Amino acid sequence: MGRGKVELKRIENKISRQVTFAKRRNGLLKKAYELSLLCDAEVALIIFSGRGRLFEFSSSSCMYKTLERYRSCNYNPQEAKAPQDSEINYQEYLKLKTRVEFLQTTQRNILGEDLGPLSMKELEQLENQIEISLKHIRSRKNQVLLDQLFDLKNKEQELQDLNKDLRKKCQLQETSGDNALHISWEEGGHSGASGNAMEPYQGFLQHPENDSSLQIGYHQQAYMDQLNNEDMAAHQPGNEHGRSGWI
Repeated sequence: MGRGKVELKRIENKISRQVTFAKRRNGLLKKAYELSLLCDAEVALIIFSGRGRLFEFSSSSCMYKTLERYRSCNYNPQEAKAPQDSEINYQEYLKLKTRVEFLQTTQRNILGEDLGPLSMKELEQLENQIEISLKHIRSRKNQVLLDQLFDLKNKEQELQDLNKDLRKKCQLQETSGDNALHISWEEGGHSGASGNAMEPYQGFLQHPENDSSLQIGYHQQAYMDQLNNEDMAAHQPGNEHGRSGWI
């Protein structure tokens, strides 16, 4: 049995509508690709889904070229009457719009989406572009890691220098403290030794008048000295008269 005739109207079921859109979209893109390949035709296909998602196909390397060719062929003489600035703005708008669409398509292709309409050559170009991007990313990553390593080495060197300075200051403080302690010990030792050396002689340095016992000994010694002096004077030749008189 042959297929029944499909009634052309909006599909009310959301899931069926999405499935039909996907199938017919892929078929349309496939037909556009086959047409450009078999007939050597320049084909540009733009599709917007119900959600506003863009699907496009271009047989040339850039959709922008095909759109510019279309715009030049579909030129309306009445547009020449418009102001020059309006035409320039419109041209800029078209360029920017086409550029944005091309960038969006390229981004989706880089993410691995909508690769069906791409030819083998375009897939190879996309692959090479991704490999070059990966090389740049890895090179930049290595450079960032080297910069971070260099900064860490500089910080390490600064910390080592600071540690050396702190050690020197601590050593100087310890040396100064030891010297001060040694000097104070020597001064205390000399003063103590002098005081201890003078203590045994303090009794002898006291005046005899301060001690009654010493005063008695002192008078007796003076009396004995006086007797000895008189005796010596009596034994001298010139003092015989005095000695006989004493006897």
